[in-house]
Amino acid sequence: MVALDRLYPLPPINSDGAAVVVAAGGAPLRTYPSRDGVWRYPVTPERVSPRYLDTLLTYEDRWFYWHPGVNPVSLARAGWQWLANRRIVSGGSTLTMQVARLIDPQLAGRPSRTLGAKLRQAWRAVQLEMHYSKDEILSLYLTHAPMGGIVEGVEMGARMWLGKSPADLSAAEAALLTALPQAPSRLRPDRHPEAARAARDKVLDRMAELGRASPAEVADAKIENVVAPPLRARWMAPLAAQRLLQDAAAGRAGGRPGLVRSTLDADTQSAVERMLLDRVDGLPPKVSMAVLVMDNDSLEVKAYAGSADFSDASRYAYVDMVRAVRSPGSTLKPFLYAQALDQGLIHSESLLIDAPLSFGGYAPGNFQAAFSGPVSVAQALQRSLNVPAVDLLDRVGPASFASVMLAGGVRLRLPAGASPNLSLILGGAGATLEELVGAYRALARGGISGRPRLRPGDPRIESRMMSAGAAWIVRDILEGGGHPDRPFYESGSPGRRLAWKTGTSFGFRDAWAVGVTDRWTIGVWVGRPDGTPNPGFFGANVAAPLLQDIVAALPEGPQRARARPETVQAVVTCWPLGYRLGSVPSGRCPEQRAAWALNDTVPPSFPGYADASRGPLRLAGLADGSVLRPVPGRRQVAVDVQAEGAAGEVWWMLDGRVVDRRQADHPFNLVLGRDGRYTLTVMDGQGRHDSVVFEIAGVTPR
Repeated sequence: MVALDRLYPLPPINSDGAAVVVAAGGAPLRTYPSRDGVWRYPVTPERVSPRYLDTLLTYEDRWFYWHPGVNPVSLARAGWQWLANRRIVSGGSTLTMQVARLIDPQLAGRPSRTLGAKLRQAWRAVQLEMHYSKDEILSLYLTHAPMGGIVEGVEMGARMWLGKSPADLSAAEAALLTALPQAPSRLRPDRHPEAARAARDKVLDRMAELGRASPAEVADAKIENVVAPPLRARWMAPLAAQRLLQDAAAGRAGGRPGLVRSTLDADTQSAVERMLLDRVDGLPPKVSMAVLVMDNDSLEVKAYAGSADFSDASRYAYVDMVRAVRSPGSTLKPFLYAQALDQGLIHSESLLIDAPLSFGGYAPGNFQAAFSGPVSVAQALQRSLNVPAVDLLDRVGPASFASVMLAGGVRLRLPAGASPNLSLILGGAGATLEELVGAYRALARGGISGRPRLRPGDPRIESRMMSAGAAWIVRDILEGGGHPDRPFYESGSPGRRLAWKTGTSFGFRDAWAVGVTDRWTIGVWVGRPDGTPNPGFFGANVAAPLLQDIVAALPEGPQRARARPETVQAVVTCWPLGYRLGSVPSGRCPEQRAAWALNDTVPPSFPGYADASRGPLRLAGLADGSVLRPVPGRRQVAVDVQAEGAAGEVWWMLDGRVVDRRQADHPFNLVLGRDGRYTLTVMDGQGRHDSVVFEIAGVTPR
């Protein structure tokens, strides 16, 4: 036998290219057929219902665990029946012999009841018993047994025909899947439900005859109808599945594996895909969306949607936007403010200036095309103001900021030969949605970012990105404004409190929203994969609503106590000077404000920022676009205007002509006696200016 085994070895047992990528619970995400077009899902006995195993072995091979591959009693009985009846009544095959027929290509296309085929089948069965354990042989049957059409194996059969795992089969379903391999084409439940029902009932009757089921149990099982949906591929997370399969095959010498497991949760993935499909029809042509949901504790990705609708090629559905390098817009700002906190440059109420500023020729503007003047750190971050962020990056250093982002897993891509510069904070370098989700996790886990894990065996990679105190302060600002003295108010349960940030890249090419709760980090991207602008599409109006809906649909999990780090203190500061109350050198405190300080560090405002002459100049008393009419009985219009934020002497100009010159703290009385459209401008000695356009009506007689 040893010599024969070496002369005629077993054919290699493989999946012939068939593969299936599955979610964490075992549900198939995407199936890849074998070279001959078969769907197959590798499975072991412990992952199958004991009821099914009992039914299978009782009906097919009661002596499976006792015989050496061939049951002489069964073969003798089959031979005697053949001689007595002049026809084949039973084949006498064991389960091992059936496996031999399934794996041997020379047996696959031949009649199984000819003498030559039976002898070869018996020999292969003995070889299987020599090389494999009983459970391994049973696994081969459970994986390769034909279940009708292009479906093989009990796991794939249960998923395709019954819509469930084989671990959850009823008695009737176990009998149906036991019967299907007898005549898989003739018994397909989607095409021949009555024939499948009759075969199932035959198996149930056999169970009753052998005492493995009571008549009452069999009667109850027969009540179940045989109904199966049309056979078709059911895909979830197709781009994630493709990525998983490629990664698994890359590290495997024998090609792609038959089974690839993921961390995805089938229910969460399904919910996210439904949300995307609900919104996709409201998007302009060729606009797509991407979503990534990660568990903060395990770093496991629970939902991965690389495109809005994988069936819509017009939206470049095959492009995985979770991994695509895009401009992150303003989504990096929280990390800059955290770094500035760690460096002791600011506290949560430090004064920043939102006014036209130039940084070596680089003059950033705001998304709203207006400026807010003096603002606090919390206001600047919450409102995503650009000038304060660029100013802060100039003080922190672009290279230092880029290195912190790299340490946190975000590799900022710059054009060839370029070095980090001030445009980084406004989206001047590329990043991916996957990297941003991993970095934002630091806000919910004490400043430690993590690389999202898509496979259970992926290593857990974490890195410190900021201090726990800085992470706590930034998260508090993004959640509720960052005011220690604000009233206690929470919308919804504590587990759903969302700290989120939006971003929009130049030209409306990318709209982002990234947020964290106690349990989850979620990232959303909306845009065109080819980079074409989408005017009017920005993070706040398209990405943020989807982010909030996803958070509402996610399970909260166990409640976590939100403890403020010992390094964070609530202090009272003097606005706009920035000092702690009681430590102002001049003794003056124009306005008291509560603030979060890190490591008991309360730095003063940046030099010159508390000086009114460094802020923006505003024309007050007359709104832009106003239409002014005279008081009844008067033939002229008079209005008092003044220059706010100015010091020293100012010039007042009407339609470009100087009409008055006076100190900034003295109002200017403007008197006009003619209808028409006017432009009023005020300018100080530093060249700062502000203008309004208004109209006079009802003065000149018609």
